Formats: sequence, C-alpha cells, structure tokens
Amino acid sequence: MTSPADLVCRELTKDFDNFRAVDQVSFEVPQGSFFSILGPSGCGKTTLLRMIAGFQFPTSGDLLIKGNSMLGVGPNKRPVSMVFQHLALFPMMSIGKNIGFGLRQRGVAASEIKQRVGLVLERVGLPGIEDRQVDQLSGGQKQRVAIARCMVLEPDVLLLDEPLGALDLKLREHMKIELKALQAEFNTTFVYITHDQSEALVMSDNIVVMNKGRFDQIGTAKDLYYEPANAFVAGFVGDANRFEGKITAVNGQIVTVQTEAGVSLHAQLTGQGAAVGQMAQIFVRPEAIELSKTALQGADHSNASERIVDSVLFNGANSLVILRDPISGETIQVTLPQTGAFLGLGKGETIYTSWNPAQARCFVDGDA
Repeated sequence: MTSPADLVCRELTKDFDNFRAVDQVSFEVPQGSFFSILGPSGCGKTTLLRMIAGFQFPTSGDLLIKGNSMLGVGPNKRPVSMVFQHLALFPMMSIGKNIGFGLRQRGVAASEIKQRVGLVLERVGLPGIEDRQVDQLSGGQKQRVAIARCMVLEPDVLLLDEPLGALDLKLREHMKIELKALQAEFNTTFVYITHDQSEALVMSDNIVVMNKGRFDQIGTAKDLYYEPANAFVAGFVGDANRFEGKITAVNGQIVTVQTEAGVSLHAQLTGQGAAVGQMAQIFVRPEAIELSKTALQGADHSNASERIVDSVLFNGANSLVILRDPISGETIQVTLPQTGAFLGLGKGETIYTSWNPAQARCFVDGDA
C-alpha cells in the first residue's frame, strides 16, 4: 500500500460575508515534494495557506494532514510550521534561542534543545552560530535561520508565505536554489505561495495556478509553460505575445484567427473545440518567434510578416526585441541570444518574423 499524501484538500471553501475567497479547491501533495501555489494578489492563495496552517477554518470541505482531518484543530495542534515573508525572528534573542523557542514552548529539556538546535544549524549550513544575534546575519542567513526554527520542530508540512518577497533581486535568485536544496535535504513537504512565477517555476515539483479562488491548472513547470490549460494560465505563466481575433478556419487542431488589424494567424487549438466565427486569443512565447532578414514565403513559414525594430533591450544573456507592424502598429516581443546573425540589430531596421503554429496556443473566448 502507498502511504497517504502529506496534505489533502477536498472541496475546500472559505466565505467572508458575501465574498468567496476560496472556491471548492481539491488537491493532494505527495510526501517530500515541493508544491507551489501561484497566483496574482487577491486570488485566495494566502487564505488557503492560512486554512492549512489553522489560522482560519474553512466554510466547507475537508483538510487532511497525514490522513487525519484537521477540521476544528488549532494551529498549535497541527503538524505544520510556517515561514512568513518578514521571517518574524526575535531580535532580542540569540540565534540558538530563536531556533529553540518552539521546543521550549513544548517543554523539551534544555539539553535536548541544545542538541537539536546544533544539528539543525548544521543541516542548514550555519554550524556554530547559536550565540550570534539576529542583526549580525545577512539576509540569506536569516532566511535559513527562519527555516531552521521551523524544521527543528520536525513538521510534516512546512508552509512558506512569500518568504523571498523582502529580499533584493540577487539574493532572491540565490535563495531559490538554497530553498530547493534545503527541501531536498530535509525531505519535508513544502507548500509555497507566491505571485512570482520565476520562483514557482525554478523550485517546484508541482505548481497550481490559482485565479479568483479556484485552481485553473495543476502540473509541472513545463506543463504550465508549454501546455497551459486556458488563456489565464498562458498569459500569467511566463512571457507571451497575445493576439485577439475571430476564427475564420478550423483544420483539425490548427485554427486560423483574423485579428482586428486584418492579419490571419495560425495556432494550435487548446480546449474542447472551435467553430468559425468564434472569438479567440492566440499566445506565442517570445523565444518561439523566428527572425529573418529576407522575406519569408511558402508553407514552411506560417504566420510570416514584415516588421520594424522599435527597440532592442539588453537583458544579460539575452536581448528583448520589440517589433512593430508597419501597418497596424501592433507590437510583439522576441527574445534573442547575444550571439548569432541578429547581434547588433538596430532601431528602425526591417525584419521578417514567423512561427510554427504548433508552438502557439489558441483559446476560444470563454475557455479562460
């Protein structure tokens, strides 16, 4: 028999007066996995996390940890710990006392606390700093201390509420790698909420995209990026060029959409089906668009058009090129490496673009 998932939510719902913050969400998180809840501000992800932690109780539905229902169980009785965005370390306490705080609250003997604090500090890569003060640590060290304070309690599930939000960009990028490594080191189930897609994509085994209190899609980072379930996921996860128009032809899974500018575009249909005359949206990733310095013709060059370079924005390993349609004025974005034939592309140059319909996704309006 397989062991139960560490966390199971069944049709979990939370109402506030006339507002439904979480709307019948159901999911399972396997033991030892890194599970992220990704969504914009106000989508309900924090409310969901607070219900898992026990700070709020659901209006309906059930929530199980290690197979045991948590309905009516307070936060101090649940086998979970939580890392907050602002860490909530006690500035008047040493690092050792910060980490051992929860153990003291549980009445653990001082000798055992000292031993367990020393062990957990070694596991987070900070041995021997028990006597330091909080203000003597870097931002990254504080993050690891906050995780150590949780992990010393040996929770079944660690909840992380946007813990990287207050860090500067370079440290945030570093801590993504650190967090994933720490999760693997402890083999503890992490449930991580964020509005930052790059955090979720880099660290997670599975990600749920949450929108208006509901789950739009659950899958791996690659699933969400390459096979979005609807228009919201396609537009929210990663960068994408978006086109709107009316379907003029359907050929199996490839549809033709005429935009308001009168341009016909071809893309692969996602969803239950499409009919001529329906309104639709097409999404194309910036890296999927091919460039040429000569006009593109023939069946091998679908979605071919002439465009003018509006700007070239240096972005480290890549450049972001903004291209404008000379007739409609519509712009698209293309990602280019800093090497190759298009190095030195300049404002005002004429360029020709195309993309394979199989690398674009079309959603009929109403599927989002």
